Amino acid sequence: MTSPKQALAQTAPSADAAPGSQPGAARPAHGRGTPPPSGPGSWRSRLYRWDMKASPYAFVTPFFLFFGAFGLIPLLYTAWYSLHNVQLNDLDHQTWVGFDNYQNLLSSDFFWNALKNTFTIGVISTVPQLIMAIGIAHLLNYKLRGSTMWRVVMLTPYATSVAAATLVFVLLYSWDGGMINWLLDFVGIDPVNWRESDWGSQFAVSSIVIWRWTGYNALIYLAAMQAIPADLYESASLDGANRWQQFRHVTIPMLRPTILFTVVVSTIGATQLFGEPLLFGGLGGSKGGSEHQYQTLGLYMYDQGWTIGNLGKASAIAWTMFLLLLIIGAINLLITRRLRKSQ
Repeated sequence: MTSPKQALAQTAPSADAAPGSQPGAARPAHGRGTPPPSGPGSWRSRLYRWDMKASPYAFVTPFFLFFGAFGLIPLLYTAWYSLHNVQLNDLDHQTWVGFDNYQNLLSSDFFWNALKNTFTIGVISTVPQLIMAIGIAHLLNYKLRGSTMWRVVMLTPYATSVAAATLVFVLLYSWDGGMINWLLDFVGIDPVNWRESDWGSQFAVSSIVIWRWTGYNALIYLAAMQAIPADLYESASLDGANRWQQFRHVTIPMLRPTILFTVVVSTIGATQLFGEPLLFGGLGGSKGGSEHQYQTLGLYMYDQGWTIGNLGKASAIAWTMFLLLLIIGAINLLITRRLRKSQ
């Protein structure tokens, strides 16, 4: 049995133990091959702090490099071109003209015609598209058999190539032998020359846009509908509201931010509409028909820059479209703020 003095001697730290170490803990061996522990001012700690600060910037640097190379620099270069007289076949000779390209653009009947066509096709394609998308999303929101399959079917037109979809619609709207004219003749209506008709060509181009984007917007509305709390529908049902009243007074008010988002995105897409009218017109697609009846701003810019070769005026059209998109974004911001204040 050990005495109290012997026990105290066993638990007391030795003279060569490190200050602050636990009793009985083994001393770290500082051999020749083992580096000392890193302190606050060592190179390892400095490297760690530098890595924590610099790593986020290193991760986002590729995005800014690609954006600068393929987005910002071309945008600024287009602005520089819009202030010069530049021809496609003679890029080395540039003449400063200031805002003459913009003045000529605003005094051109072709520009206002393209702007009017862009607005008309945008309205014809956007309004029915979003109405049908809300209806389809409302049907898919209920428990249906094979709901996943129906969602994939809704997204299939969006995944289809613009060229393939447009060529199919060209066959459908063909003057001689097209299915649309065959159906019109079957019900006793005279066939329509869809490419040469003013309203007919715009309706045909709009139908391509409706077919491609309705399912995409329907899935956006469906995701927003599934985020609506079920308690709201239960409360409306207890108050005696049927499904139509629930849709009007619960679903639509809750979808206002999503509807605003889809309206803005569809408006931006209509402003930049290019592929569908170009392929629908065939060889003369850039003109938008024989009388420019469905020439959009995108087609007008392409016609001025690559068909006629006036890159200065085409650049002015591009920047005019960009300013229109900024105005649309500003209107969207104002409406969103008012909706938030009202809620």
